[in-house]
Amino acid sequence: MAALQIRAIPQYRCGLRLALGANSSFSFVSIFLTRDTRACVHTTDACATQSIGFTLSSRMNHSNTAVPSVQERLHQAHQLLAHGERDQATPLLQSLLLDSHARLEAHHLIEAHGLPGSFTNMMGLNCQISPEDDIFRFFCTHPSSQNPLRDYFADGWRTLSELMVLLEEVDKPLLKTSSFLEFASGHGRFTRHLVKAIGAERVTVSDVVRDAVSFSSHTFGVGGFHSSLVPEQVVFPKKYDVVFVLSLFSHLPKSTWGRWLKCLYEGVAKGGVLVFSTHGLKAAKHDNVTLDEDGFFFAPSSESSAIDVEQYGTTFTSEEFVMSQIDKTVGAAALQHRALLQFWNHQDAYVLRRP
Repeated sequence: MAALQIRAIPQYRCGLRLALGANSSFSFVSIFLTRDTRACVHTTDACATQSIGFTLSSRMNHSNTAVPSVQERLHQAHQLLAHGERDQATPLLQSLLLDSHARLEAHHLIEAHGLPGSFTNMMGLNCQISPEDDIFRFFCTHPSSQNPLRDYFADGWRTLSELMVLLEEVDKPLLKTSSFLEFASGHGRFTRHLVKAIGAERVTVSDVVRDAVSFSSHTFGVGGFHSSLVPEQVVFPKKYDVVFVLSLFSHLPKSTWGRWLKCLYEGVAKGGVLVFSTHGLKAAKHDNVTLDEDGFFFAPSSESSAIDVEQYGTTFTSEEFVMSQIDKTVGAAALQHRALLQFWNHQDAYVLRRP
């Protein structure tokens, strides 16, 4: 094997540019240090461009070279982009995606400039994420998520596909839906995919968190209205062909569970459907939860940092509890379909039709 030739070329404060080659054929490598001494390496030659990662020798910690701070590296990325140095900015920003403190800003720069790795380029939708998005923070802190950005966008796409299958089951195709209300919508994890499918003009979002509604309305161009912690105080601007409530009933205490069901059914237009999900028996078993005699369990804990956990915690329900609440609030005849483990292979789905 030919010996690898290396020579260092000083470049910027964020790292070194190296010229590597064998048999006098050189490529260029840019190395950008991360906070935990990992490095992002970007190689460029006439044949290919690629980025790889590796861990630096622990001896680097004892050198005289100061590792740039996250803010310094973000500033450098801004400067590179301002001067049109896209090829130099790309590996730096990709390395910053590994840092939880810089991830969102680096992501938004990649998206805004259409750099390699842009999810907008891959998926054809608006990929801006609110810094207040609890679901994105959930992915960022979950031990199973190795790529929070990818997992966040994929999760919204999965929800869309699972909902489309469910609506086909009740002869209510999503693409033919005239008006769609996404209730308890959050900051757009699912909304962005829905807008691509049916257009912003047919979509309305609602949430008790005002910032969530304003973010989605401004970012995705959808209609929106602020909800309430009291179901009887919700005012629907109109009735909707589909009212979709994903993972709200999996968080409600028993005191408001049935009241919310009645409230949301009132928002459905004639011939329309209410679709909602619950934590059923599989979810309860997974979390070692024992339901009470009514088939109900509530714990004052959730991923949301914006809502009181006594009003929005974590809830598990049996099918019998859900069926009894449907019967008491809107009548058993309203139930058109139920599908166990429909969403994420974890939450059960129920479809109520308004005559």
